[in-house]
Amino acid sequence: MTLRTSYGATSWPATATTTPVPQTIAVRAAADTALDQMAYSRGKFAIEVMGLEPLIVPAWPEVSRVIEDCRG
Repeated sequence: MTLRTSYGATSWPATATTTPVPQTIAVRAAADTALDQMAYSRGKFAIEVMGLEPLIVPAWPEVSRVIEDCRG
């Protein structure tokens, strides 16, 4: 999985699962600086997984709130 922000690209190891539904999972530590890059990216960030359409996400305040909650 690749995370693209206005700061650059970061590779994250990811696992594909099929149960209970098909999904891709990447587990990161709450202190991972790439999470800050997502939160402070200018305008939007992208999550890319080979074989799937890229997910383009606006860098809205909700992203920062979720990261802050995880860091609790």
